[in-house]
Amino acid sequence: MREIILDTETTGLDPASGHRIIEIGAVEVFHKIRTGKFFHAYLNPDRDVPDEAFRIHGISTQFLKDKKKFVDIADEFLEFIAGDTLVIHNAKFDLKFLNYELRKVAKEDLLFSRVIDTLDMARRQFPGSPANLNALCKRFNIDLSAREKHGALLDSELLAEVYLWLCGGTQPQMIEQNIEEAGSLENKLYDVIRKARSKRAFEVSEEDLNNHHEFMKKIKANS
Repeated sequence: MREIILDTETTGLDPASGHRIIEIGAVEVFHKIRTGKFFHAYLNPDRDVPDEAFRIHGISTQFLKDKKKFVDIADEFLEFIAGDTLVIHNAKFDLKFLNYELRKVAKEDLLFSRVIDTLDMARRQFPGSPANLNALCKRFNIDLSAREKHGALLDSELLAEVYLWLCGGTQPQMIEQNIEEAGSLENKLYDVIRKARSKRAFEVSEEDLNNHHEFMKKIKANS
């Protein structure tokens, strides 16, 4: 099962007020295992980045001036996410912005029915506890040292780890470690499962074979 862990950074809180996406980060997960494949883009929003937003993510108006616009990366982005499940923290916020941008370039909306919201997952599992990304990383002992400010790709990578733990954690983490040690992302699940399920080579005894034939006769007789 392929899933896409996704995050965005924006100039503000609401596209209806003129705010835009300035960064998209997406990480591919296959059967709850990170494959190493990702999508990342900074975007020119055709407007300034307010100071309050800059303080959160550190992305400036000047930095974005020579970056592509959403229309330039829309097809590549849609090709990467394909029709797979999207895993987003506080999905209503990101979908609101993504769908605003998609409509501007005559593309179909991303439906909420294909989304898993990790904020909702965390609130169900830990009612009454903080459920922001920082709090969840601390709960699961995930290294936050690189997160001096928000960033769409970094936050997607952190969210991928949080999501694995929210889904049970231990087994996916162990398989992911085995894959990294093997150094083969192209053969991800196949090599791990093949090693865990070695072929059994043994001959069937004549007595077991006769018993099987007699048993099959009884089934046919009673059918």
